[in-house]
Amino acid sequence: MDGKRITLRTADGTDFAAFAAQPAQPNGGGMIILPDVRGLFTFYEELALRFAEAGIGALAIDYFGRTAGTAPREAGFDYNPHLSQVMWQGLRADIVAARRLIGGWAGVRGVFSVGFCFGGRLSMLLASEDELAMAGDIGFYGWPTGEARGGVPAPIDRVSANASPILAIFGGADQGINAQVVESYRAALAGAGAPHEVITYKDAPHSFFDRKADEFAADSADAWKRALDFVRANTPAP
Repeated sequence: MDGKRITLRTADGTDFAAFAAQPAQPNGGGMIILPDVRGLFTFYEELALRFAEAGIGALAIDYFGRTAGTAPREAGFDYNPHLSQVMWQGLRADIVAARRLIGGWAGVRGVFSVGFCFGGRLSMLLASEDELAMAGDIGFYGWPTGEARGGVPAPIDRVSANASPILAIFGGADQGINAQVVESYRAALAGAGAPHEVITYKDAPHSFFDRKADEFAADSADAWKRALDFVRANTPAP
């Protein structure tokens, strides 16, 4: 596999950073990785490499090209001033640019997304973005309801437009996204006839996969397997 930092450009001329990982033996899947509020943090670059090891081309993107530039950042980067300036229109433009690039990689037959927290909400939204033609979207503990920063729509309000399957993963011990919120989203997906699977790990907290994977190793391993199985099941045949 091959992994490296790159710079992408949106249709409006904005440059933003990304990390691309291409497998030596592609299996047909391509994955856009949508980070949490930290943007292109080291974890997401490593996750892109993990996907590439599994035969899935991966592209992890940053959110702060408009305010923080494209250069690598130190671990203590203060993302809050930049996060407050992120808007849905710009995020969508970034994702469109990522979709255009990864969709043209050799061996990619279906493009997926996976997101975490802030990025989880974005990923679940992509199922309703018909023009992106996603093969499937995975959301880890993304808020499915209510208002969000930057005017990002609530996924629950878009389920009737969902054109791609969703795998939504939550922690049962999440202090923010409680069982009622998860059930309302699951019921909305079912009521709209949207293809979906909603998984809750009973004792896992918010961000268990990306920030507390060592502590919740069994749940994280199972979630990883489910993500890979989801890609295999929904990748178009050659």
